Amino acid sequence: MIKIRSATDADRAGVFNVHGNAFGKEQGLEIIDLVSGLLNDRTAMPLFSLVAELKGQVTGHILFTAAELQSSRQFVPAQILAPLAVLKEHQGKGIGGSLINEGLKQLAASKIELVFVLGHPDYYPRFGFRPAGELGYEAPYAILPEHANAWMVQALKANVIGNTSGKIRCSATLNQPQHWQE
Repeated sequence: MIKIRSATDADRAGVFNVHGNAFGKEQGLEIIDLVSGLLNDRTAMPLFSLVAELKGQVTGHILFTAAELQSSRQFVPAQILAPLAVLKEHQGKGIGGSLINEGLKQLAASKIELVFVLGHPDYYPRFGFRPAGELGYEAPYAILPEHANAWMVQALKANVIGNTSGKIRCSATLNQPQHWQE
């Protein structure tokens, strides 16, 4: 039985292992550096870091970090989902979806209104994400037109989409052009 819970400092080695395993040797190191940087970045706070645990082993991890709309007339509490990973041998079993659903539930309870992700356009819509650019939300860096549908948003509060728009500002660690290439 999979258990989804908040990550602790004691989970770091397991979290890094999950990302290294899921993303492969070359890209895995880059993702591990990203996760490490985000976990230590004051501008990423508040962050929501969740792990999936199976028989005492960390088998999945999801991280949500602070974001804001730069050109909005009002403050809109937002988060960016990045990254999400599940050990290769446990992929396709719903663990990633469980992490997303629990993360969105906790974010909604904490009064977050928007969640953004740059990810696979065939995967994230299953969880309520829609193309953000079409809805008036610009990524921190330009997304190539052929990948425009990979930049997505989900409202966790009614009437936010359509009443807000603007460019997203993210944490210092995530605010690097290489993280915005899909």
